[in-house]
Amino acid sequence: MGSWLSKQLEPTSPHFTYLVLSVFLLSYAFFSDTIRNRLHLSEPPLATLVGILFGPRALNIVNPEAWSGQDTVTQEAARVVVSLQVFSVGVELPKAYFSRHWRSVAMLLVPVMTYSWLVTAGFVYAVLGIEWSTSLIISACLAPTDPVLAAAVLQGSKFSGRVPRRLRHMLSAESGCNDGTSFPFLYAGILIFMDRSNGKIIQEWFTSTILWQCALGLFVGLTLGHFANRALRIAVRRKWIDTSSFLAFYILLALLSIGIGSTLGLDDFLVAFGAGTGFAWDGWFANKTKETDLPNILDLLLNSSMFVYLGAIMPWRMFVPRDVTPFITPWKLIGLFILILLFRRIPIVLLLKPLIPDIRTYREALFCGHFGPMGLGGLFLVIEARAQLETGESRPLPHPPKHHPNKVAIETVWPVVCFILLGSTFIHGCSVALISLAGHYMRNKEERAPLLAGEIEGLDAMVHEGGGGESEPSVSGDEDVSVLPLYFSPLSCSLLTVILAVAGYT
Repeated sequence: MGSWLSKQLEPTSPHFTYLVLSVFLLSYAFFSDTIRNRLHLSEPPLATLVGILFGPRALNIVNPEAWSGQDTVTQEAARVVVSLQVFSVGVELPKAYFSRHWRSVAMLLVPVMTYSWLVTAGFVYAVLGIEWSTSLIISACLAPTDPVLAAAVLQGSKFSGRVPRRLRHMLSAESGCNDGTSFPFLYAGILIFMDRSNGKIIQEWFTSTILWQCALGLFVGLTLGHFANRALRIAVRRKWIDTSSFLAFYILLALLSIGIGSTLGLDDFLVAFGAGTGFAWDGWFANKTKETDLPNILDLLLNSSMFVYLGAIMPWRMFVPRDVTPFITPWKLIGLFILILLFRRIPIVLLLKPLIPDIRTYREALFCGHFGPMGLGGLFLVIEARAQLETGESRPLPHPPKHHPNKVAIETVWPVVCFILLGSTFIHGCSVALISLAGHYMRNKEERAPLLAGEIEGLDAMVHEGGGGESEPSVSGDEDVSVLPLYFSPLSCSLLTVILAVAGYT
């Protein structure tokens, strides 16, 4: 009997993974309201903890190290999950959002990200004592804010209602954009590491990264989204499409944008974000699907699963000194994380507060400065960095090579970025609980909510009323009104022509 039963059972690592993921997600779904709105916890830190617990360094039930082509799996899984999330951010933003709030988002994308990149590189260089070019590569992976962690806090919870919508939309828009805009920083570090001549670095960086990957990628995404919106309107008007296919169109368009971006060698995240923004620019699709909660469904299924995977692949053995990286120690990593947490964004956002229209008070600036989580976008970028260091292309080797001229850099970027991502997932994922508890006990006893940290009023020292709290005229769109996006201007078409001409010439 025992022999017969053993032949029937198939307890393989992938099968255990399905079991662990489904049990965790079902358990979370049962208590989701309590976890999010009473304990003020989000999915990412819990999912990461599950991945650590069931991963190869603990119970060894979920073991991605045993899978073939682990780096490729990590790269493609992160690509799909982050692209879907940035597409979702583009769709969920109020209609024509960037026509009114581009100044605020631009300040966060250019001076704030540049400061974050350079300051983080300085900390990495000083604490670990590694080459400056390697420090630039690591800091580029940590420069963007993560759309998945941001969505876990800024959407679908009672706490999110305590933050002015103006700030929520601005931070969401930033998280949707800056995973894509981090590519110029990453490739600048890689080109410097490769020790190209100055002229060659600037030429290749500008034509390949700025023009082709970023500018053209964003244009392609916006164009794809706009014409997908037009096509879907026609299908709905002529009753060609049923309800289930209408909802599936959302995910299929996101996957199409990923396919186009990755095939053409464009910036996948900017293509996906542009597609979502162009698709929902006039608010028509958001109005049609406002009762479906599609983003929250994606959060539960895909994003949480990816954070379980992140917990399972943590390179614990690389967080201690080894022959190839004797400068990496747990205390150095902890110190580096604290420095990055305190100085990566907060000082520059406080300094630039007068220049960011959507930030009205210094408490709001402090909140926005702190709320710059690092997560799955950084995971994709560090695999991209490793691939470039290993092969000179975007396709990584199945596993890190045992012998390579760039071995020290390859073996350095992975554990350092993973440790910072792990810390950010827990600190930023638990920030809502800490902010809620602090706000509860800072009130007079008679003003506290009956339930611990159960306050629902707007956060103190933030502007919530009227124009200070709102960020859009309406989320809904009129089916009969076509809003022509700004990117279909003669200037945009001229820019596209220049991009293609320069890329073809070089």
